[in-house]
Amino acid sequence: MRLVTHGDSAPSSVNRYLLPHEHQVIMVRRHPAVLLRPVAEIFGGLILAGLASQFLGAGENGQALVIIWWAWLLLLIRFVWKVAEWSVDYFVVTSQRMMLATGLITRKVAMMPLGKVTDMSFQRDLMGRILGYGEFVMESAGQDQALRTVPYIPYPETLYLEVCQMIFPNKDDSDD
Repeated sequence: MRLVTHGDSAPSSVNRYLLPHEHQVIMVRRHPAVLLRPVAEIFGGLILAGLASQFLGAGENGQALVIIWWAWLLLLIRFVWKVAEWSVDYFVVTSQRMMLATGLITRKVAMMPLGKVTDMSFQRDLMGRILGYGEFVMESAGQDQALRTVPYIPYPETLYLEVCQMIFPNKDDSDD
């Protein structure tokens, strides 16, 4: 199964990091579970702000209510920011390397050549099993790499098998 094949259009935020001789094989956005905590904060803040409004009333506590609702508005702005960041974060596997491109204003691209990967595993906690995400853990030959872990990978079993097939190709296929 190819999740993204050569010729599929990738966002320019990813394409600019591809070398001329490599082609993209896999490209996925991190799992939306990345946004669970900001969503919980937004709803928790909304509930607290609503309860505080109910108990404080509008009399002489008007100033406190304004502060409470401005604080909730800041939480909402932070949530919108997290969603915008998530929308531009991609895990990409090319014919030559793995990359994790993150960041909205400050762009960070971490990569590891496929040939340097000596061990790769994925792990899933209970929430990951329920929601369908995992974390990739990669090791290279005793070197400190920029890309060691990739959290919140969707459908990790499928991606794991796909990447392992690229790292450790079947020797019999090369004879054809």
